[in-house]
Amino acid sequence: MAAGLPALAVLLFPQFAFAAADHELPGAAMSLWWVLPFAGLLLSIATGPLLFHHVWEHHYGKITAGWAMLVVVPLAIAFGIPSAIQAVLHTLLTEYMSFIILLFALYTISGGILLAGNIHGTPLVNAGLLLAGALLASVIGTTGASMILIRPILRANDNRPFNAHVVIFFIFLVSNIGGSLTPLGDPPLFVGFLRGVDFFWTTANLWRETLFTGGLVLLVFLGIDTMLHRREGGMPKIMDPTPDKEVRLRGLPNIPLLAGVIGAILMSATWKPGAGLS
Repeated sequence: MAAGLPALAVLLFPQFAFAAADHELPGAAMSLWWVLPFAGLLLSIATGPLLFHHVWEHHYGKITAGWAMLVVVPLAIAFGIPSAIQAVLHTLLTEYMSFIILLFALYTISGGILLAGNIHGTPLVNAGLLLAGALLASVIGTTGASMILIRPILRANDNRPFNAHVVIFFIFLVSNIGGSLTPLGDPPLFVGFLRGVDFFWTTANLWRETLFTGGLVLLVFLGIDTMLHRREGGMPKIMDPTPDKEVRLRGLPNIPLLAGVIGAILMSATWKPGAGLS
């Protein structure tokens, strides 16, 4: 439904849809107050499921729409209704739709790749899986890397009494920090790429920060996991619901599809055909 909204917008407002391609708000003249609704939305997403989960589960769509209107309505008042509509359609057509298509492709293709089998989740094995996932996240996206590696790491630790921290650090490293080096990794970087930022700008300028942050978080995980693993040594053993098996990769036909998505993004970074609507 969400992915169909841009198409519906084009049908309802075709004159604005085509004009939106050349529309730019005066960003230099807009103060930081304009980002407050976005900050409020992020804060709601972060705290809603924890502080008021019943309200959030039933009304998150209304809450999100309310924050969106706190942007659209002031835009209409400050810059006029046509400019506000064009700005919204420009975002839907050139940023949101592109992002949804990329996310859908990575999620669907990666979901068909299965790292089958099972290994024992020792601290070093877990750290290795997290490191591999963090490196993979900038190549196939945090969504793709998370889809491929979350099942193996869950199976590797399903017989451990203390395993909740593994998923938490998986989210930190694979689903967030690891995607910092290319636009394929994180949505804000992809939006920047769509707005003209060079594809490898983040690789060249953020590798030190990513290495420091990721390395620090990985070391903290290794320390916590080692401590908990030693504590588990004196506890009654839990029968492993997924005994150790040979690790093998299934869904190999999906790998060329994944490479095709990545190749298409890379090609779009360099190929400028100069075609357009007049």
